[in-house]
Amino acid sequence: MGDFRELYYPAHCLLQHGDPYQYSEVLRVEKTEGLDRTWDIENTSNFEFERLIYPPSVFLIIVPMAMLPWGPAHILWMVFILAGLVLAAFLMWNLAADYAPVVAGALIGMLVASSELLMVFGNMAGIAISLCVVASWCFLRNRFALAGVLCLAISLAVKPQDAGLVWLCFFLAGGVYRKRAWQTLCLTVALSLPWLIWVWHVAPHWISEQRASMVVLSDPGNINDPALAAKGVHGLGLLISLQTVFSAFRDDPHFYNPASYLICGLLLLAWAWLTVQLGHGRPWLRPDLSGQDLPSQDRPSQQRLWLALATVSALSMLPVYHRQNDAKLLLLAVPACAILWAQGGKIGRLALFVTTAAIFLSGDLPGAIMLILAGRVSPASLSGRVLTGVQVFSIPIALLGAGIFYLWIFARQMDGRRGSVQAHSQMP
Repeated sequence: MGDFRELYYPAHCLLQHGDPYQYSEVLRVEKTEGLDRTWDIENTSNFEFERLIYPPSVFLIIVPMAMLPWGPAHILWMVFILAGLVLAAFLMWNLAADYAPVVAGALIGMLVASSELLMVFGNMAGIAISLCVVASWCFLRNRFALAGVLCLAISLAVKPQDAGLVWLCFFLAGGVYRKRAWQTLCLTVALSLPWLIWVWHVAPHWISEQRASMVVLSDPGNINDPALAAKGVHGLGLLISLQTVFSAFRDDPHFYNPASYLICGLLLLAWAWLTVQLGHGRPWLRPDLSGQDLPSQDRPSQQRLWLALATVSALSMLPVYHRQNDAKLLLLAVPACAILWAQGGKIGRLALFVTTAAIFLSGDLPGAIMLILAGRVSPASLSGRVLTGVQVFSIPIALLGAGIFYLWIFARQMDGRRGSVQAHSQMP
């Protein structure tokens, strides 16, 4: 539960009016509670890993956990992650089952079955992504809209790098979705502001302290360094941003950061333009459809919105820091894959291939297999270098391929050169 501990004890420190971004104060709280730090003394990388890099708004859901003793707190946290993931998975199947229930079930089952590390590490992504997916279902089904606004607001507050582009998708789509996006933004600010004020009161220098922690963790060879020789691109829960690929050609942040921003920026600009066009003149976006199923003539437009969400679920992992656990956002790609599979033909088979590759390679099981294989060969040998390349490059390349594919299909559908399939069956 290292990821949860990274949040739990800073929240304890905040409750005692200490600076949660100052590791020495967090360490003092841990020692007061009798936490055994022997393993940290023996491994300084673990010591560095526990620096808090989340925004103050994360205390919105961590402080209630920190009011409990460690035992029940971390068990309850695991239950929340598991329940949230299962609920999010079922809701995405509910959307996709209108088109290809068996294929959607297989893809979702693969993703859930390879998500053990979310519970083992207690990573915040398990909560944030589940809430984001639940909110997307509420908006797309046009049901329980206020609950969806609350879920997306919490997700946006605690992990904006995961939920931010999903929020932007609904904002750019216009109509009632833009209304939900504005409601979400206002609620996010309202929920985050009290925690920001509290942290600023007890730790007026938290911004510089957080920035310093991020610099330390990104130092050459440290856990957030995307270079091939660094800790963060090996083992379980590895880095999956595009920087890990470009760093193999030139291990210089002045090269791999701009290269990643350029490629992802161009793709996201094209995606944003298409998403804006999506809402122009679409009657299905009117708020008066609340609680009603969409008329058949309006379903093709909503299907294109699923393509927009599938695109951004893959591309949002690539431009900035993300780890393997964040790729569970690919749940949002399953309905779009089901739609294309129901159309049949080469496009349907290609959709299944790229989605399966992205979901499978970003799962925990392939990472564990690669870790076992890498431990049996020398890193300097040819087989060791090949295994390292496969381990490091496979996930970002699969995500980039999935993002480009769904963007291409999204552009074709918006161009009107290919019709949209109607649902084979309608859910009540």
